[in-house]
Amino acid sequence: MIVFPDVFTEMAALLLLAAAVGALGVRLRQPVIVAFIAVGILVGPSVLGWVSANDQIDLLAKFGITLLLFVVGLKLDLHIIRTMGPVALATGLGQVVFTSIIGYSIGYAFGMEPVTALYVAVALTFSSTIIIVKLLSDKREVDTLHGRIALGFLIVQDLVVVLVMIGLNALNATGAVSLTQTAFIVLIKGAGFLLLVGLAMRYLLPRLLHMLSRSQELLVLFGIAWGLALAALGVMLGFSKEVGAFVAGVSLASTPYRDALGARLTSVRDFLLLFFFLDLGARLDLGLLGAQLVESLVFSLFVLIGNPLIVMVIMGLLGYRSRTGFLAGLTVAQISEFSLILGALGLSLGHINAETMGLITLVGLITISASTYMIIYSHPLYERLAPWLKVFERRRHHREVTQNTVPDDAVPQVILFGLGRYGLGIARTLRERGWRVLGIDFNPDLVRSGDPMGHPVMFGDAGDPEFITTLPLGRVQWVVSTARERHVNLTLIHSLRGLGYSGRIAMTAQTLDDEATLEKAGADLVMTPFVDAAREAADRITRR
Repeated sequence: MIVFPDVFTEMAALLLLAAAVGALGVRLRQPVIVAFIAVGILVGPSVLGWVSANDQIDLLAKFGITLLLFVVGLKLDLHIIRTMGPVALATGLGQVVFTSIIGYSIGYAFGMEPVTALYVAVALTFSSTIIIVKLLSDKREVDTLHGRIALGFLIVQDLVVVLVMIGLNALNATGAVSLTQTAFIVLIKGAGFLLLVGLAMRYLLPRLLHMLSRSQELLVLFGIAWGLALAALGVMLGFSKEVGAFVAGVSLASTPYRDALGARLTSVRDFLLLFFFLDLGARLDLGLLGAQLVESLVFSLFVLIGNPLIVMVIMGLLGYRSRTGFLAGLTVAQISEFSLILGALGLSLGHINAETMGLITLVGLITISASTYMIIYSHPLYERLAPWLKVFERRRHHREVTQNTVPDDAVPQVILFGLGRYGLGIARTLRERGWRVLGIDFNPDLVRSGDPMGHPVMFGDAGDPEFITTLPLGRVQWVVSTARERHVNLTLIHSLRGLGYSGRIAMTAQTLDDEATLEKAGADLVMTPFVDAAREAADRITRR
């Protein structure tokens, strides 16, 4: 075991090792999250035993978690929370209830004591908000419909686990506790917290941010301080820092400064989150693993397969497509760091033994690693499973298609997927030249607000083969995609050709390799925005 002369040297060594293993993971096309957790296990007490600066790493990890949820909150306006609230509440609570019941039954079938089986069952219900939000952010899917629904029910789960831990602590302290009394106290605290934040949003934050915006450094500093302060207040009130940080972000989401704050905090957030994954891996006690290998595999399969199925059933009953339910359901295919905290609390209270804690730890290690791959490759995975997933949806998907109507006198000549800056620029130019363009985007806000010029906009995803079948392709001359993900564009090409579409297809590529792949797949035109812009700039320079 290496003993470092001081904390600074130890942290420097950890960062170098994380960078090396992370680079190896990228080289091998593995998720960096898994690589960082592996580094944590490697330097933890079970292997090399390098880590002695546990307090420093834990503090930096908490900062990273806080900034992650703060940045997510920045992207959500209050009207989004109102629209996503019912489905988030129904899905979150429904998944917790059904997972607990089934998990308890599995534990009881293995011969566990009732209290032990209950602890394991409850631990299986909670998913990692931090890991899921990081993965969705990396895939740029936080603003999609399934991303927002997933974020909503993950926050519901966080509130439930807080109530569970409050109840356990109260039970240990008094021997008996009134659930009604506990729920009432939490409700009063939550209402007071939201009232305080609401008053700040109305009377304090607009003027303060306007004054601070004269200095970008002060604006960013205030954003970090505001997020950490509300996270700390959330902990003081008995909630979690995740909830407090999320509310802090939402309180600034309606201001004109949210984009500047989010852009400047992203790099800081990613750096600090590294310590969360290192800390998570270092705290896994490998000495407790293996005693209940069969049980851990069964519980892991239930979490990886059963939890998504539960979410899909609930969302199907609520009227969502199988694709939306599947993509949202994958986000609950792992247990949370809260599950490990709950197990540690039960161990300290004497409710469970070390073997049960080892079981929960091993399930966490398996499900976090496996679900990371499932979420990263969620779209190809759905394409393979789509024929068997139709049973989870209604015939009419009213929650997703209520706004998808195109006037009869506006049959499009061009269908354009993606209405970001690039897509809106293309749409505007085409319309100025007399072309009828139907815009399609998966951002519910954009669909709800509509095109600034009053042209039709539909909610949809280029990577959803079923959605492509609903499009008015008969007289369409061009289908244009500004999505830059190669697998999405390939899916769109194959779907169009499979439907017998005879018009022309234009795709967008990030690299020249992607351009060659899309041309080979059947694209008539492949646009590479940065390369095209560079060529245009060079032509204009050389013509002068």
